[in-house]
Order: sequence, then structure tokens, then C-alpha cells
Amino acid sequence: MSYAKTLAICLALMIPAVAEAKPPLREVKQIDNELYYIAVAKEISDYCPSISGRKLKAINVMWGLRSEANSLGYSDQEIRAYVESDAEKDRMRAKGEAYLASNGVTYENPNSFCTLGRKEIDRNSAIGVYLRAN
Repeated sequence: MSYAKTLAICLALMIPAVAEAKPPLREVKQIDNELYYIAVAKEISDYCPSISGRKLKAINVMWGLRSEANSLGYSDQEIRAYVESDAEKDRMRAKGEAYLASNGVTYENPNSFCTLGRKEIDRNSAIGVYLRAN
């Protein structure tokens, strides 16, 4: 078999492997960031009695993120593994806590969650869209 023919066959066999190579979901920013916004909003609504989370909106967005991940080639099993991963939960919590702290929020002062939550709602920020003042 000629070198060119062998090379062509090798390249043809590699194409599916290259097409299947995808970054970890944590590196897919449009998915990871949205989950982060939802997580921070949930934390704010959990600690601030005057703000509630827009749970149906968050659930609807999460279904959309699942569909988006599926369209990018991720299986439901890969998505579930990412969402349920203790390491990913720890990473997301650390990122969220750093954001909260940088905005003056402390767990000892629940009102600080309310202050940030109202600010996010007023700005209609990526986090604020998941919150509603009671």
C-alpha cells in the first residue's frame, strides 16, 4: 500500500476521534457561567428572607442548558457527571463565595445577602434575573 493511501486511511480513521474530542463541561463557558449565576442566586435567596429565587425560570434555563450541551455532543451521562461531581460543586462554591465576599457578603450578616440581592435585581444582572424581591 502506498504511503499516500496509508496516510489517507489513517486520517479518515482519526476524524471521528477528533470530532468527539470535547472540552470538559466546566470549560464550556455558556453552560458553566449560567449554572454559576443560578447557584449564586440560590445562595442569596436561601439566606435573605426578603428575596426569593425564580425557581421555574432557573429550571427552564437548566433544561435549555442540557439541550445545548446535548447539541454540543455531550451525553446525558456526561452532563449528570459534571453536575453531580463533588469537585465541580466545590469549585462552584469557592467561586461563588469569593464573589459574595468581594461584594461584602458574610454568612454572619444575612442582611448582606439582601443588600447584594437587591443590587443584582435592580441591575437586572445575570444573577438578578433569577431573583425576586418578596
